[in-house]
Amino acid sequence: MKVLAVGGVLLLPAGPASAEERVCRGAIGAVTVDNLRVPQDATCTLNDTRVEGTIKVERDATLKAFGIRVIGNVQAEDARKVVVRNGSVRGSVQIVQGGAARVLGTRITGDILFDEQDGDLAANRNRIGGNLQAFQNTGGLSINDNRIDGNLQCKKNDPAPTGGGNVVQGSKEDQCEGL
Repeated sequence: MKVLAVGGVLLLPAGPASAEERVCRGAIGAVTVDNLRVPQDATCTLNDTRVEGTIKVERDATLKAFGIRVIGNVQAEDARKVVVRNGSVRGSVQIVQGGAARVLGTRITGDILFDEQDGDLAANRNRIGGNLQAFQNTGGLSINDNRIDGNLQCKKNDPAPTGGGNVVQGSKEDQCEGL
């Protein structure tokens, strides 16, 4: 490292501005990581893992997360499968244009979004600080026993979502009106 002194002030080179990214193939236990990425075609299992940033799940990848604590978001695009169970996410869970997904018994400060998924979907027993939104999904969706501070919004899902027992502070809209 090159150190430069200018006018009695010590100048150090700037370090990297971004947080570290950990790539997950296989399993990670009870450790803390910054950002986490599940690369294309990989499977990652997290058990009691703390993520200080965001989890990104790439094309045809699988995430199985149990008891996780995430400071940022869980984001999946074109993923094969995403399971988040008995954890907490301070951001949102955004799962789009992929296969199956299950969000179960998790506290989420932001929103849950299922958009254009073609696999079996479930959102059950969650505490959601924002909205639960399901748009244009084709694999079936069950929505049961959630506490939602925002709205429960469902549009253009085929088949229509099923479920009940949801406590919604905002409004239940369109296909989710009766849930």
